[in-house]
Amino acid sequence: MGWDNTFSKRLAARDLTVGVIGLGYVGLPTALGFLDAGFSVRGVDVTQRVISALEAGQNPGDDPQHDDIIPSSQSDSWKVSTNSADLVPDCDVILVTVPTPVTEERLPDLKYVASAGAAVFDAVAKNSGTIVVLESTVYPGVTREIWSPLLEAAGLVEGEDVHLAYCPERFVPGDEEHGVRQVARVVGAPNKEVGEGLRDLYDTLTTGGVTYVGALEVAEAAKVVENVQRDLNIALVNELARIFPVLGIDVEEVLDAAATKWNFHRYRPGVGVGGHCIPVDPYYLIEKARAAGAPVELITSARAVNRAMPENVAKDMATILNGHELSISDSNILLLGWSYKAGIGDPRETPAEPLAVALGAMGATVQTFDPLVDDRLFPTDLATLVRAEDDISPFDIAILVTAHDEVIGMDWAKLSEKSNQPIIYDGRRVLNVEMLESLGWCVYLLGAPL
Repeated sequence: MGWDNTFSKRLAARDLTVGVIGLGYVGLPTALGFLDAGFSVRGVDVTQRVISALEAGQNPGDDPQHDDIIPSSQSDSWKVSTNSADLVPDCDVILVTVPTPVTEERLPDLKYVASAGAAVFDAVAKNSGTIVVLESTVYPGVTREIWSPLLEAAGLVEGEDVHLAYCPERFVPGDEEHGVRQVARVVGAPNKEVGEGLRDLYDTLTTGGVTYVGALEVAEAAKVVENVQRDLNIALVNELARIFPVLGIDVEEVLDAAATKWNFHRYRPGVGVGGHCIPVDPYYLIEKARAAGAPVELITSARAVNRAMPENVAKDMATILNGHELSISDSNILLLGWSYKAGIGDPRETPAEPLAVALGAMGATVQTFDPLVDDRLFPTDLATLVRAEDDISPFDIAILVTAHDEVIGMDWAKLSEKSNQPIIYDGRRVLNVEMLESLGWCVYLLGAPL
């Protein structure tokens, strides 16, 4: 039935069916959230492995928070399929949560948004008033730019057969305090009544509050800006982490001192920026701004700084090893952690990968200890993956890349026995230096003089 003057009453009665297209790290918790809020849910994913797991009541992803909340079987309130045509006709509201990556040339890749939209619009009935919401991160204007021609091709009229809207996802995978049920949301829609109806719908999903912001483009731009701002802040401290060691100063001591001022925002430098958002989203705004003839020098520079961090760390390795009368060209380097974030197994856009590339280009052999990483996405041509501490091979230097609990809590005394020289570089500034030094480790810190 979609949008009509009974939408509010049906919402209050939980008599709405919500469809979710794309059941990945955003779509699955969103679908489960709306199911938990009392709505009927229809989930679509083109990957048969994902649907087969869900049909069996199993978690297809790497976030353990979902392990015990997957419905054990399909029912009137929960159905999943690989085919949009099977389930879209059931839905009042459809949320599209597909990937929006960048190409090798760092240009926006919108093929998933286009293919998902085409599949949905081909299955939507005339006069249904179906609300279709894009949640994927895009540059301002994409929802109309990509979907309006597809609507027309399907013989549908926007504002009658279909109502378009945009509500960007914001939650943090693996973070119980900032999950899909807690974070604030914004909604953009050309029809104010539809937008306010969606605001009320999302308000049943999250306790963080939902704001209708007006135009689609405002909501689209807000999402990009959120991640651009973080990229800029991280780039600043990463650049400071390259400046202060040359001056004989530890950047962390500087940042701690600066943070005593009430309005200083404390960020930490690191091996690099990973994840699905921060290393990707700025390129969407960069490309749109360039096409419009607008300046993007600051955003572009921040991206360059953050992308350079893995290579900078690789250069630090060469310097450190040389100081120990070792050559990086025939060294064995142990990376501690591979996934982009502590506590999860997702390796997409991880800084560990360009770090391994840079080390390999210098002639080093790389092995990685990571008990969580999804080995289906691990590049075995770049490094050897080790899941158990006992399986780690002898190495010349270790680099802490991802601060998993399993990494921080390693048996450091036992690990030192596997090292040709017990040398470690803390790329996240999370280790107990005094404890390591008491065990005989020579500790180097990112952002501190070598």
